[in-house]
Amino acid sequence: MSKRDFYEVLDVPRDASQDEIKKAYRGLAMKYHPDRNPDDKSAEEKFKEVGEAYAVLSDQEKRTRYDRFGHQPMGAQDFSGFGSGMDGFDPFELFRSVFSGFGGDIFGRSAGGRGHRRVRRGSDLEINLKLTLEEIADGTMKKVKVKVLKPCDACSGSGSSSGRTEVCPRCHGSGEVQHVSESFLGRVVNVTACNVCRGEGHVIKDPCGTCHGEGVVREEKTFDIKVPAGVNTGNYTRLKGEGNAIRNGHPGDIIVIFNELPHKLFTRHEDDVLCEVEIGYPKAVLGASIEVPTLNGLVRWTIPPGTPPGKLFRLRGKGISHLNGRGRGEQLIRVTIHVPSKISASEKKLLEELQSLSYDGSSNELKPFFRKVKDIFS
Repeated sequence: MSKRDFYEVLDVPRDASQDEIKKAYRGLAMKYHPDRNPDDKSAEEKFKEVGEAYAVLSDQEKRTRYDRFGHQPMGAQDFSGFGSGMDGFDPFELFRSVFSGFGGDIFGRSAGGRGHRRVRRGSDLEINLKLTLEEIADGTMKKVKVKVLKPCDACSGSGSSSGRTEVCPRCHGSGEVQHVSESFLGRVVNVTACNVCRGEGHVIKDPCGTCHGEGVVREEKTFDIKVPAGVNTGNYTRLKGEGNAIRNGHPGDIIVIFNELPHKLFTRHEDDVLCEVEIGYPKAVLGASIEVPTLNGLVRWTIPPGTPPGKLFRLRGKGISHLNGRGRGEQLIRVTIHVPSKISASEKKLLEELQSLSYDGSSNELKPFFRKVKDIFS
């Protein structure tokens, strides 16, 4: 089932301000919160949906990417960066963070409701992958090496040399602490993650000697990245669960951002490419069969007689494959005429003879030109 547009989910216009987006989320989150709608699966799904929409639209970088690419995945891997790409996303934790400061005033308990403890998640890693036009034209596989945090083998990621933990003495296992303050609005309760156990609810008394109690160690890993044909700079793919690990939590993701390298011969225009081909004056006048470069190698191409400088020709199907579509763009060839800066005596003599033949007024092709000049200066 396809996802609804995030702006439609929050019922806000596409140019809505951050204040408008937050206000819309607050109203809908309160309306569909599972504690207000017990045993209502539909309300719980809507609560998660509005949470996911707000998580994207409240983040300017994610919102920009969503405005450009939407939910549509590009290729075999998830390129959208949203939806199923938000592994580890906790709508209750988001709700708690937005309504922090209300605390027990909401539903008579902590803002998360249902005793949901914060789901810890490792950080994401971003990689800039440089690609040539040749690689983009037909797609490719690339290997990348990344240093990531992975669970410690010595303690199986627990951080403890014995595997045992103790209940946190500060939060007593809840992973949260409350800060109560008074204001002109009345009693305000702010719930935050416990800074002693980092929200885990337990502490380690015998740290692992390898990871020093962190539960993770740094390691270099190699990944095979599938690059679909036709990607642009700024397109990206997400390797879910391959980012930094964290003790007692979900690993983050690796986000691979594609960057197109400048090309010495070709200029890209969407899925078409432009290449300039320089020829001599005789070939432009008489025509010739020459070899021209394409993204897939040299091809034989015929220049018709009487080709003027700047003339554009098309090689169909020699451009870049359409992203997630059939067919490919064209290659445009712009002809330029080579003018030598130095010539031999014999070449000069031949050119003078050619000039006398071409510009003595006998050329039918040039007569209209000289007639216009005469009219202007007469």
